[in-house]
Amino acid sequence: MELDGKYRHELKYKIHFSEYLAIRQRLRSVMRSDPHAGADGTYQIRSIYFDNVYDKALREKVDGIQKREKFRIRYYNDRFSLITLEKKIKHNSLCMKKDAEITEAECRALLSGDTGWMLGHSEELVRELYCKMKSQQLRPRVLVSYKREPYVYAAGNVRVTFDSNIRTTLFHRDFLENQVRDIETEEVPGDMILEVKFDEFLPEIIACLLQTEGIRQQAFSKYGACRKFG
Repeated sequence: MELDGKYRHELKYKIHFSEYLAIRQRLRSVMRSDPHAGADGTYQIRSIYFDNVYDKALREKVDGIQKREKFRIRYYNDRFSLITLEKKIKHNSLCMKKDAEITEAECRALLSGDTGWMLGHSEELVRELYCKMKSQQLRPRVLVSYKREPYVYAAGNVRVTFDSNIRTTLFHRDFLENQVRDIETEEVPGDMILEVKFDEFLPEIIACLLQTEGIRQQAFSKYGACRKFG
């Protein structure tokens, strides 16, 4: 599939709850809450990740492959009215996301193994997933869920998010259910992931507000965390 998108910088930090409180307080002085967030400033994300029997996507992450890709289906706040198929391309600290909206009926057909309709779909990304489900044997593997608190800043197209309560359905293979059965992945209650995304530059004011003693940039994959038990 030809890429016509744009790479963005993506930095990740694992932080404790006390660090979250301090950083959030500083950011709120200059950043605004994402307008898509709810009244409490958050929303829930659920993502169904694809991989094959050899765990291609997982192994590429663990082995530190510089350029890799993952497919996922994503929806928000347990509503099936907006479902997107996404392909995330990662190249070191740069990332790019391609997405295509699919209907609930199409999503349920895909998850049940009915994929014939995908080859003639109007969205190129849907057709690409069909080909890779055939050639690489990609299949839905796990549902990753978490709460996201997002903030945005116009200069540099900056987006800062706090992701918490990361949960996995690793041992439960049914997807798109009204009642999700999953388990917590965090070893320390209250820990969360701070993500910082921006285009060509990170404004100095945001960089200064993010500086916190003891936190270090690190590679972190929610998919990897949700597959760590198998």
